[in-house]
Amino acid sequence: MAKAMSTEKFVRLVNNRRRFSLFLLYKLPSAWLAGVRVQQMNRQTCTTVVPYRWWSQNPFGSTYFACLAMAAEMSSGLHAMAHISDAGIRVSMLVTGMEALFFKKAKGKTWFTCDAGDRIREAIAHTVRTGEPVTNTFNVTGVSADGTEIAQFLITWSFKSTTGNKT
Repeated sequence: MAKAMSTEKFVRLVNNRRRFSLFLLYKLPSAWLAGVRVQQMNRQTCTTVVPYRWWSQNPFGSTYFACLAMAAEMSSGLHAMAHISDAGIRVSMLVTGMEALFFKKAKGKTWFTCDAGDRIREAIAHTVRTGEPVTNTFNVTGVSADGTEIAQFLITWSFKSTTGNKT
């Protein structure tokens, strides 16, 4: 088996636009086609962006809600992937719930920020330490270029350690 990737190395991969674009094309082609990209990521915060364009539009002159949800999920999910890559054992992750509130039409780029990196790391560490599954809900906020709040997402992730060692 391949050696586990450190959190820092994963964050560097995500922040390398070209390499991460290839990763998206291979692993999440619908997000790649919709134009979902990572604006920036560190151990605590991840911001993704989705444009308003042909692949992401709806018939009502705004970004389709599913494209907004992809960007919101990615901003929290990348934290989980980063911390799982450093866990030392296999940990599965799964979205088990999502709640969304929409405040304004998304008529341009929308940025989604999740600043729950520490909470996600703690949830995964608990799973690794105890072997017990953990379910937590994380807040993701979507804003327009002028800072207007477009949407709020509550993404519920489940983390569960699985058998086998990654290292």
